[in-house]
Amino acid sequence: MKKSIVISLGIFLSLAASRFIPHPPNFTSLLALSFYVPALLGLRFIPALLISFAITDLVIGYHTGTHWTWGSVLLIGFLPIYFKNSIIFRIPGALTGALIFFLVTNFGVWTNGAYGYSPEGLLTCYIFAIPFFTSSLLSTLLFSLLIEGVYKLYNTKLHNKTKFS
Repeated sequence: MKKSIVISLGIFLSLAASRFIPHPPNFTSLLALSFYVPALLGLRFIPALLISFAITDLVIGYHTGTHWTWGSVLLIGFLPIYFKNSIIFRIPGALTGALIFFLVTNFGVWTNGAYGYSPEGLLTCYIFAIPFFTSSLLSTLLFSLLIEGVYKLYNTKLHNKTKFS
C-alpha cells in the first residue's frame, strides 16, 4: 500500500512538473507518461494519472476540452494491453497514443463549433492542429526514449544488484 502511494505521488509530481514548467505548446511528457505508467507499472495506476490531471487542471484551469483530454488519457492508458512486451512495441504504442490524443482532443475542439458543424469544419480543425500534433509526436518520442533509457538503467542496476547479492 505504501509503495503504491509513493508511486502515485511520483506520477503526480512528474505530470505536474511537465505541465507547470514552461514549454512549447504540446511539448510535454504527458502523452508518454499516459502510455508508460500503465505499461511499466500496471493498469491499476491509470486512476493515479487521471487524478493527477484533475489536480493539475485545478491550477491550470478547466476548459470545455478538459473531458476530451481526460478521455484520451484514459484510452491511451489501455494501449499497453496491445503494446507492452519490448521497446520495439512500446515506442510505437506511445506514438499511437499521440495520434489518439490528436484525434480525440481535436474532435472535442470541433464540437465547440468554432469551425462550423460540417465535415469541412472538422477537416479544417484537424489541419490547423497539425503543428501541435508535430510537437506532440516529437515530445512523445523524446520522452518515451528517456523513459526507456531510465527503465533499462534501473533494470540493469537491479539485475546487477541481485546477481552479486
